[in-house]
Amino acid sequence: MPFVASNYSEVPLHFAYKRKSVNYEHKETFHSHLGVELLYIHQGKGHMIVNNNQYEIKPGMLCIFQPYQLHHLKLEYAEGQSFERSLVIFEPTMFENYFEKWPSLRTFYKFIYLGKLPFPCLYEHGEDLNSLDNIYKSLNDNLIKRSEAERFEEFSLFLVALFRTIKHVWEERTDSSLYQTLRINHQVENLLSWIEANYMVPFRLDDMAKSLHLSPNHISHLFKEATGISISEYIATRRVHQAVLLLTTTKKPISLIAEKIGLANSSYFCKLFKLHTGITPHQYRKKWTRN
Repeated sequence: MPFVASNYSEVPLHFAYKRKSVNYEHKETFHSHLGVELLYIHQGKGHMIVNNNQYEIKPGMLCIFQPYQLHHLKLEYAEGQSFERSLVIFEPTMFENYFEKWPSLRTFYKFIYLGKLPFPCLYEHGEDLNSLDNIYKSLNDNLIKRSEAERFEEFSLFLVALFRTIKHVWEERTDSSLYQTLRINHQVENLLSWIEANYMVPFRLDDMAKSLHLSPNHISHLFKEATGISISEYIATRRVHQAVLLLTTTKKPISLIAEKIGLANSSYFCKLFKLHTGITPHQYRKKWTRN
């Protein structure tokens, strides 16, 4: 069972170990996060699209997604294939002080969330990437033994160990001078930031345009050009993603979850959820509880 902490103001980290999807569940997902995501893939096939570049999904790969970076996963489930992954999503500024004693590691840590990364995926690095499994497993095992007050320290120790391993792998294939190259805060990040703050209420393009001081047509074109999908499609996906979190971590009724993600019509919410996941919200919660 994954540990989930989605409210950054309380516990700024979301963690799951060996989460598995089967039977065409989440066959295609498209989303971003407020924080950094480090995704380690144990099993799976398919393709991932990041910054309009395509990467093959393989067991043993590590994916690094920066704040608000859109990533599009297309999974293959033929011949009983499953998608099994461990992941951590966290607010990087909340843990930066824990790296102060190791200046080189702290520089790398800041580069991962502020820098211009030449690629988002690391492949086939033998023992180093294989050891990531042990690091994720160690946190998973230790969280069971820790009180709420001790968990933040456990998260910090986990991130230090994780970034130390990633740094060693990274420096085998890149120039450390790149650490000084910062990424540009693209306009699309401002759009995503607005969506993140407003997706739980009914969406109106005119409201978004007025808030960001841009024309509706410019916003629509800008978003579609950068992501390949419309704003409405992205918001629908973001709402389903949040609904999954609420279904699996709370006992809120389906109708209330629909309201929480900006859909007053629970019947429409059920249709939207099934379109994206292949099953109804009730079936999804029942399956999760059984597992």
